Amino acid sequence: MKVSTLAGAIMAVTLTATSAVSFATDQGHGVITFKGAIIDAPCSIAQESAYQTVSMENISNVALRGGQKSTPKTFRIELRGCELGALKSATATFTGSPASNPDLLALRGTAQGASLAIADHTGELIKLGDASPAQTLSNGDTYLEFKAYLQGDMVAAQGGGSETPAVIVPGDFETFANFTLAYQ
Repeated sequence: MKVSTLAGAIMAVTLTATSAVSFATDQGHGVITFKGAIIDAPCSIAQESAYQTVSMENISNVALRGGQKSTPKTFRIELRGCELGALKSATATFTGSPASNPDLLALRGTAQGASLAIADHTGELIKLGDASPAQTLSNGDTYLEFKAYLQGDMVAAQGGGSETPAVIVPGDFETFANFTLAYQ
């Protein structure tokens, strides 16, 4: 009789513990995903450079009339932990959705009549799909520097005549550029 009373007591404690767990409230949960890539390169690309947003100024439509350019905005691709060995420099090749001028990036949004240009650190245009001029790097943490600006579009006149300035329509815009690095 004592054995069955002891077994009953153990069963009651087990049921009580199981019931307490099954009635516990969810006080928060989630999932953390870690993503990245291992690359065969002498430098790592800083996360904030690999996926960055460059905030352009509020640019007057007047500044872009007749194919004019906005003030360039400097941005960098930061490289970390570089062990360059015989390599001394790197280039970047930018790609994306080309504008009517295939050297520039098309804008998406309500703004119209302009395109985005990417230039090297001296201000010279880098055509989409072409490698930038090489920039010298150093061991450790270093960076590549570039400039971005808007340029008013020019449109071909009907009948094959000379180009005329596009109408600049104010509004919001965004565009995207992918980049690939090459070390020398």
